[in-house]
Amino acid sequence: MKVLLINGSPRKEGNTFIALSEVAKALENSGVISELIHIGSKAVQGCIACHKCFELGRCVFQDELYNKVRESLKSADGVIIGSPVFYAGPNGSLCALLDRVFYTCSEFLDYKPAASVVVCRRGGASAAFDRLNKYFTIQNMPVVPSQYWNSVHGLMPGEAGQDAEGLQTMRTLGRNMAWMLKNMKPGSELPPEPEERLMTNFIS
Repeated sequence: MKVLLINGSPRKEGNTFIALSEVAKALENSGVISELIHIGSKAVQGCIACHKCFELGRCVFQDELYNKVRESLKSADGVIIGSPVFYAGPNGSLCALLDRVFYTCSEFLDYKPAASVVVCRRGGASAAFDRLNKYFTIQNMPVVPSQYWNSVHGLMPGEAGQDAEGLQTMRTLGRNMAWMLKNMKPGSELPPEPEERLMTNFIS
């Protein structure tokens, strides 16, 4: 079993990395491997609503980051997405990537357990947490719980390592993810057959 961890911070080994690393250690101790992808600090292409993905089965843009996440999702059994809090929300570059991934990679996402992790100086954690969880609940992905909302506090590099409660929440999340994966065993009842998708707008 493998869990894909996405570090949505521009800092490769900053406080978001510390939080995700704590999750990864708990997963490893529970017999689950993890893969970490860092989105980096370069500009990330967002969705332009061209709908070419309907023809291609994937995003029309061929950037390395999207391709790497898409390929990793194929073999991942679960997903955890981490982000720093910028202006009471997740990193915009991360959301630009996730908009494209979740719109074009549904076959690699459906029914895989998922969770989000947010890191903030002081406030905005619950708003960012809520925003990230919406990606999962639109994609039939069971959201893995922990003992508290998945937030860790820290501003300066390394400060997240001082948040004892936050790190404990990360460890609990890792153990709960492992538990959920192990109990969604091959041969168990298949997911429900989806209805034909209806999409309604409100303009007559």
